[in-house]
Amino acid sequence: MSGDPKSIRSQGRYASPPCYAAEVAPDYFDPLAVDPEQARDVARWRKAERARLRDARMALSVEERKAVGEALAGHLRQVLNDRFGGARDRVFSAYWPIKGEPDLRPLMAELDEAGVIVALPLVETKAAPLTFRRWTTATRMVRGDWNIPVPPPDAPIVTPEIALAPLVGWTADRYRLGYGGGYFDRTLAALKPRPFVIGIGFDAARLTTIFPQPHDIPLDLIVTEAGAQGDT
Repeated sequence: MSGDPKSIRSQGRYASPPCYAAEVAPDYFDPLAVDPEQARDVARWRKAERARLRDARMALSVEERKAVGEALAGHLRQVLNDRFGGARDRVFSAYWPIKGEPDLRPLMAELDEAGVIVALPLVETKAAPLTFRRWTTATRMVRGDWNIPVPPPDAPIVTPEIALAPLVGWTADRYRLGYGGGYFDRTLAALKPRPFVIGIGFDAARLTTIFPQPHDIPLDLIVTEAGAQGDT
């Protein structure tokens, strides 16, 4: 299935094909309207897009990735200052970069030193919402799921007020293409109150649509090396 979604079927309350999510209100995507064959088509398309976008970012040089990370950190710092007064004493969930993701660890250290309560997400129970544990520059990390460094089991559990979501792809209406495990959407659905969620990714990873499904939750803001996207 290519970027042209003509093979995606629609029925019931879905718009007539081609079914572009930008033209369909999110509340159209309810569980009762899901066509199983359409869902399989969407899953295959997303898998192909994930591979394409990950290959593209892995092809970047170290210098290019560093420049993206620095630009992103500057824009994110501005967002935190403008919206949250710098976020001092707030719980801010970041991420440990993997697979060519933008590296914001220098900003994490800066925020920790400025009095922000920095946390990292980790999988403690399969197919369950993520757990968030406190991170500081003094934290001795351990290996978690997929060998991602995470805070140790004795690090305090916290609830984020602001959370970063690493993006494989993203859309103008702030939908996220992730890695396909469903952990982040599951976590957002469970957190009460829901944190302000900022998607972090490459500007070149913008998509026309991800064909939102009932479990997909739009983010509050997208930030790339080009700046804040979809701010409302």
